[in-house]
Amino acid sequence: MAKESSNGENHSVSKPPPNPSPLRNSKFFQANMRILVTGGAGFIGSHLVDKLMENEKNEVIVVDNFFTGSKDNLRKWIGHPRFELIRHDVTEPLLVEVDQIYHLACPASPIFYKYNPVKTIKTNVIGTLNMLGLAKRVGARILLTSTSEVYGDPLEHPQKEEYWGNVNPIGVRSCYDEGKRVAETLMFDYHRQHGIEIRIARIFNTYGPRMNIDDGRVVSNFIAQALRGESLTVQAPGTQTRSFCYVSDMVDGLIRLMEGDNTGPINIGNPGEFTMMELAETVKELIDPAVPLKIVENTPDDPRQRKPDITKAKEQLGWEPKVKLREGLPLMEEDFRQRLGVPRK
Repeated sequence: MAKESSNGENHSVSKPPPNPSPLRNSKFFQANMRILVTGGAGFIGSHLVDKLMENEKNEVIVVDNFFTGSKDNLRKWIGHPRFELIRHDVTEPLLVEVDQIYHLACPASPIFYKYNPVKTIKTNVIGTLNMLGLAKRVGARILLTSTSEVYGDPLEHPQKEEYWGNVNPIGVRSCYDEGKRVAETLMFDYHRQHGIEIRIARIFNTYGPRMNIDDGRVVSNFIAQALRGESLTVQAPGTQTRSFCYVSDMVDGLIRLMEGDNTGPINIGNPGEFTMMELAETVKELIDPAVPLKIVENTPDDPRQRKPDITKAKEQLGWEPKVKLREGLPLMEEDFRQRLGVPRK
């Protein structure tokens, strides 16, 4: 039985988890682990699929509606006997036989989730309900990728899992922030009421190859602008901070959480903290020192500080990030150069 931690630690589980397929307990036939990844054609999802496919005992099913994901991110696995790709929207029910569910499906960039806020909150709420219903039916363990956005514009720094947040329930970002908060609630309610094995990861800013070039997030914005010779647009005042985790570290943390014994929520992110101005200067130095900086108006409800307390991840998962920002940015730059067709000078 999984151990509840953080905000769920005072609640007892009323039912044992449902049994998965009888093949899991077979004496003579060792079945592969069947793993469903929703949103698996996206940035983090596709890197997670790469890692899961390295294990020859894993069969991976990806479900994606390709709103923000791309088949290109998975092209090396299409046709592989242990891989399956299904075009499907998680707001509709899905019937498949699986042992584990990594539930990543949801637009994660403000440009995309503000474009269709109703669809975003439906993905978080109805999509999570559908995946929990599937987990209940087949006895699967399910991991939700929640977000540091559940902390809102935090009054506590750094943010611990016990912090309940400082949030705006009616702002332009609320479809994402509040949607993820409801998704976490649903996860724990299914866990307590039905005994579903759950894992919740609160992921902080992540970067790396395969990010959407024009997705509006700060690292991809700065690198794309520098490669195009455009001004780096720093949102005022430029002193707001973020912590950036390289995607390979993020994937490692998610897998450790899924395979471990704790429900979470657990923060997964890099505690190295940078102001937006510091990040812009680093990108300038890396790509083109001649590009100018331009201060632009900030977006509503933009958090002033964002830094994870990863004590629980270290103690419970044995995880901490390895890749430093100055090591990860050149790898992302190279990926963007190839996709934009910008050669080195």
